[in-house]
Amino acid sequence: MQTEYRQRREQLMAKIGSGTAIFRSAPTAVMHNDVEYVYRQDSDFFYLTGFNEAQAVAVLAPHHAEHRFILFVQPKDREKEVWSGYRCGIEAAKEIYGADEAYPIAELDEKLPQYLEKSDRIYYHLGRDRTFNDTILKHYQNLLRTYPKRGTGPIAIEDTSTILHSQRLHKSKIELDLMRQAADIAVEAHKHAMQITAPGRYEYEIQAEIEHIFRLRGGMGPAYPSIVAAGKNACVLHYVENNCQMQENELLLIDAGCAYGYYNSDITRTFPVGGKFTAEQKALYEIVLESQKQAIAQVQPGNPFNAPHNTAVRVLTEGLVELGILKGEIDKLIEEEKYKPFYMHRTSHWLGLDVHDVGVYQHGENPQILQPGQVLTIEPGLYIVPDTKPAEDQPEIDPRWVGIGIRIEDDVLVTADGNEVLTAGVPKEIKDVER
Repeated sequence: MQTEYRQRREQLMAKIGSGTAIFRSAPTAVMHNDVEYVYRQDSDFFYLTGFNEAQAVAVLAPHHAEHRFILFVQPKDREKEVWSGYRCGIEAAKEIYGADEAYPIAELDEKLPQYLEKSDRIYYHLGRDRTFNDTILKHYQNLLRTYPKRGTGPIAIEDTSTILHSQRLHKSKIELDLMRQAADIAVEAHKHAMQITAPGRYEYEIQAEIEHIFRLRGGMGPAYPSIVAAGKNACVLHYVENNCQMQENELLLIDAGCAYGYYNSDITRTFPVGGKFTAEQKALYEIVLESQKQAIAQVQPGNPFNAPHNTAVRVLTEGLVELGILKGEIDKLIEEEKYKPFYMHRTSHWLGLDVHDVGVYQHGENPQILQPGQVLTIEPGLYIVPDTKPAEDQPEIDPRWVGIGIRIEDDVLVTADGNEVLTAGVPKEIKDVER
């Protein structure tokens, strides 16, 4: 992996030229009082270094004569390590992580200026760490003030996101191998959940079984808080309470993904708790499934990013009209977004180191063009939310539809000649979902 991290740094440094890029590690997060969450590194920082400790700073200075990659880290401290775990330390930061030079994090203010004073700009993302933001701005202002004496130094700050995130959008073979592993583990967990779901069991029981498999198979755990939503709970898009008992004629919507080696999967399936769809559930499910199939078919190199969404919206709208839930001419209903009370989210997002991964979706008025190596979700749904008030020109919602929520989601890789569904192993055809 160190070769991979080095190649990523070299690729970024080729883009910044005479600039200096600075990346801050993620802070530790407090769960309650003095108990911390399990540490999770900032994705940009990890992408470039593989370094998984807090209180660290990475500097890329391609113009520097000796040190192009510099790490500031916590030094070894036996007493603190007994309490909080082993640290890499200064020497190992060079030996293991390939830094040209490494310093204690306490020396950042002293050492950083030498990597900035001959750069033409600073590349840094002004994030949530306001104290560190102030540190970078202080150095920038000091160098601006002394610029007339040297005639060199940064005259601008540019966000690293604009150059690094386009790089992260295209997955390497190593990244795709990790994502396939994350997908395979989640596929196994979802299939197991389908087998053990039964009336009378609780949502949290299914969640526990899913997340047990995530860890048992070597995953880091859930990629995001698992959604296990029975009945009308499925109409809450980010339902995470997972505390209700499942009933015979309900559907169960499970949206759960596994994190593996820092990369993520993201799968949703909806199926009948009692084994058989009701007529209404089946009718809505068939619409969502067809919309997903047609949306996946739009994942082709050269197609715009919004093609899957536009396709899904049309199929869903046509289905709602056919069932009498919407009334009107299809194009006009889509233009006026009359489908939105029943389908209120987008069909896709990028997937990778982050579940909602980085990368722009459009450039001004022009959507991002799909290219090989990109991974995105395809996740249409229909939600007949209780107490939805139809527009004046729309029919009242028949009570038999109310409280049904359905989403079907897969992770799709753009390939050179089409696409690959990384999560195809989880059943979604009605004949395979019913039992």
